[in-house]
Order: sequence, then structure tokens, then C-alpha cells
Amino acid sequence: MEKKRLKDEKSGEGVAYHITIHDMPSSERPRERLLHYGPQALSTVELLAIVLRTGTKRSNVVELAAKLLVLYGGLGGLMGADLAKLCHEHGLGAAKTAQLKAALELGRRLQLEQPEARYRITSPADAARLVMMEMAYLEHEEMWILLLDTKNQVVAIEKRYKGTVNSSVLRAAEVFRPAVLRNCPSILICHNHPSGDPTPSPEDVAVTEQLIAAGRLLDTELIDHLVIGKQRYVSLKEQLRW
Repeated sequence: MEKKRLKDEKSGEGVAYHITIHDMPSSERPRERLLHYGPQALSTVELLAIVLRTGTKRSNVVELAAKLLVLYGGLGGLMGADLAKLCHEHGLGAAKTAQLKAALELGRRLQLEQPEARYRITSPADAARLVMMEMAYLEHEEMWILLLDTKNQVVAIEKRYKGTVNSSVLRAAEVFRPAVLRNCPSILICHNHPSGDPTPSPEDVAVTEQLIAAGRLLDTELIDHLVIGKQRYVSLKEQLRW
């Protein structure tokens, strides 16, 4: 947005004036555009600006939304961002951070809300698309368990293990317990590498082999193990060919 210089009446010096949302023509304001054209016509920046509602003295709400998307690498980065860190961003605070996180979580839950329209896993790419937006930007390692029905549709996503996921802390019974309780015949696990490089480590391979064996004993199939990096992933099913 353009900054203008106005002369102070007393000093005669230039004073910075920042264009606010109210200075914009109504046809360019995000909320008015949404009401007139529908949400599909708005950019991600404009939709985020509507969620945030107000900007700061330094930047209007559209500029604030654009800055956050750049700073965190898009909606996926905001989804995975630490709550406390977001609260301390200039222009946010606890209330706006709560609004932002709530909106992002609603979008995520919508994918799994209707049983008749459950997300179906037919390939590693399907699973990666479901989790990558959030997992790729986590600053710590996590393991997520996708519980699948007989048609490989996602029944639920269970989040387990924060920190390094390795065989010394992982308990196979804990991984498979949610599937057993929900009577799900198979699971798919995903974990992220915060470095951004999804190359499986020897420990990743060992964990996978341990879970394959446990699944056979529990009659619950492990259909894949994905390692998630920045915009990339590796399928251990494709690598190990079990």
C-alpha cells in the first residue's frame, strides 16, 4: 500500500500517512468484495485479512495478512506455527491468534467431517496432500497416525510422539491402539523432518520394520510410512517394498 507525505501545519515537515482499509474504494475492500463476488473470488491474502479484521498503525490488515503469509511460508506455515510465537507477532496478540488458528482448524476438520465424503487414500501422494500443509512447517518432529476403514478412507488422524521418533521411545501397541479401538483394519503413519529433508534415516527404517511386524501380529495392516519434508515426501512402502 502507498504511503503519502503530508505537511504538518505547525512544523511544515513531512508526515508519513498510511493508507488504511477505510481509505480504499469499497470495491477493493476484502469484506465488500466477498459479499459482492463470493469467497471464491478472493485471494488468500484477502480471506486472511477478513479473519484478522484489523491491522496496525504501521500496516493495514491486508498488508498484515500478506506479511504473515510471507513470514510463515503460506497457510501451512501458519497452521503449524507455535501459538506463543504467533501471539508475539506485531499486530496479532492472543485474540487474533485464536481467531486465525480456529479458522485454519475448521478448514482442516472439514476434510474429515462427513463420513460419506471421507478422504480416500489410494497412493502415497494422497496421504502426503492430506498432512503436508501442516506437518511440513512443524518446528519439532511428530508422528501422525491415519486410521483407515476397509475402503482406505480416513476415519481419524491421531497425533502421537512429539520430539524425535525412534524405536527407543516408540511403543507399537500405542501406535496401533487407536485402530484396534475403532475397529480399523489398517493405518498409515507419517512423521516430519523439521530440517526439510525427507530422506529416511536408519532409525526411520528400523521403526517401520518394527511396526510392520507388530501390525501382522495385531491383524492391522501398516499400509505405508511417509517421511514429510518441505514440499517433498518419501514413501517407505515404495523404498522397502513390503
